Amino acid sequence: MIPLPGLAPSDQASFEHRGLSDADFARFSALILERTGIKLTPSKRTHIEGKLRKRAATLGLGSVADYSRMLFEGGGLASELDILIHLATTNKTDFFRERAHFDILEKTILPALLKMRPKGATPRLKVWSAAASNGAEAFTIAMVLAEAARRGPRFDFAILGTDVSSEMIAEARRAIYPAVMTAPVPAPLQRRYFMRGRGSGNPTMVRVVPELRRRVRFSQVNLVAETLPVDRDVDVIFLRNVLIYFAPSTQKAVVRRLAEHLRPSGYLILGHTEATIGTRMGFEQIGTGVFRVT
Repeated sequence: MIPLPGLAPSDQASFEHRGLSDADFARFSALILERTGIKLTPSKRTHIEGKLRKRAATLGLGSVADYSRMLFEGGGLASELDILIHLATTNKTDFFRERAHFDILEKTILPALLKMRPKGATPRLKVWSAAASNGAEAFTIAMVLAEAARRGPRFDFAILGTDVSSEMIAEARRAIYPAVMTAPVPAPLQRRYFMRGRGSGNPTMVRVVPELRRRVRFSQVNLVAETLPVDRDVDVIFLRNVLIYFAPSTQKAVVRRLAEHLRPSGYLILGHTEATIGTRMGFEQIGTGVFRVT
């Protein structure tokens, strides 16, 4: 470890003892890789250590080293695993993030899906937000589809949002967000699909309206698991901005596994920075990161 300026040798040794050692970072990284497929690079070490330090303080432990011993030597791993996974995952998300994908969903994918359905009965579409984080992506999909259904033609839809973090799933189910987070949502949709705090309520927070919440179900799912508890007739899968955290071999395995849950000629949507993954796998590309899987 590089000596810290201004610290005597004895203080330096004390600091290293309190911090995240090379051995503990290696153990923590191996655990996260095994359980989630996420590869923690050395560049993330300081960020992860900060999170672990806060968790140690919450538990009344004196240092990250004490927390590591509790996890790996004191039998605390089972009770802390969900929290560790949450600490290791990146949960950046926004409503209408990478807006072009939602334009393609509305203007290209939806008409194509409805055209394939038998005439007469009301079609029911299934969409899976596979790395849902706090639910913003899933509720954006719901808004887009609800608006399309209002205009016609008539159809029904259901959305599944999944994430490896149980904390994110709990947040998504609450469907309560800072009002400033809805800034990317067009004003008419904000008025129609969000309730604002009134009276003694908190005016800085909003909640998704019940009629939209009923369309979306959230569940904790680990995308690197051998089997996934998801229907195999999904019409569209959003798998955006999560593959970049996986090793290349894991990326391919996850994409192949999820593609098996699409109905024939279903659609897979990857993040803009992940588009080349779908291209290399030979899927038919209809837009940046948007593929039709036959």
